[in-house]
Amino acid sequence: MTEYEKSQYDPWADVYDSVYSYVRDDIPFYLGEALSVEGAVLELGCGTGRVAIPIAQTGVDVVGIDNSQAMLDQAQIKADRLGPGAGSLDLVNADMRDFSLDTTFDLAIIPFRGFLALLTVEDQRRALLNIRRHLNIGGRLVFNIFVPDIQMLLQVGDTPYHLRDVTDPEADITYVLWQQSSYDIHEQIIDVRISIEELDDHRAVVKKFYRDFQLRYAFRWEVYHLLASCGFEIVDLYGDFDRTPFDETSGEMVWVARLP
Repeated sequence: MTEYEKSQYDPWADVYDSVYSYVRDDIPFYLGEALSVEGAVLELGCGTGRVAIPIAQTGVDVVGIDNSQAMLDQAQIKADRLGPGAGSLDLVNADMRDFSLDTTFDLAIIPFRGFLALLTVEDQRRALLNIRRHLNIGGRLVFNIFVPDIQMLLQVGDTPYHLRDVTDPEADITYVLWQQSSYDIHEQIIDVRISIEELDDHRAVVKKFYRDFQLRYAFRWEVYHLLASCGFEIVDLYGDFDRTPFDETSGEMVWVARLP
């Protein structure tokens, strides 16, 4: 595709895998979900294939939807390297609110807060109803989002804080990540800037740059009623990827819903 609508994640394509190379805990969970169903798996917000590629490596066919062609280009490079016995990875540049495929699935997944990229309740409803149209009866929707808390909402937006140091073992690059966030509490919108310092072998900074994105955070019962209003039945809510039941100490919401 040569012409496509710009996405807020286009500028992330060249650094996403390195910056988020530390995010691995969710992959075994989504692999288990994918292996538990027959047929292909639908992934919404598949990005560079961080989750889709490991699923395909197990022999499962995956259809990946993302509205950033730049991110999909990175995923396609990885897909072209899949070896014998791998499943197919069909990448589609589309919006999760209004994509249309000629097939249905037993499992749809939205890993790593992809659902929160929908910035209004109407966008969330449109996406859920569209996903529902692409699920078989009894099919499941599985996604994870973070738990908002008061400490997060009180962060000072113009003051960056050290998020973490991360080393991408594949690219052999070390980054120091700084985050600053501002919050529109009325609309539940977070504006995030990740400032990135690239280090050399002596831990001297050789390059500085930043990337921005927006998310709409959501609360437990808000999501519960949103899913219910769109015709989903709640199967499970976990507090982590080890399937720990959700409670007041959980920092993650891992939702499992099904189409009755």
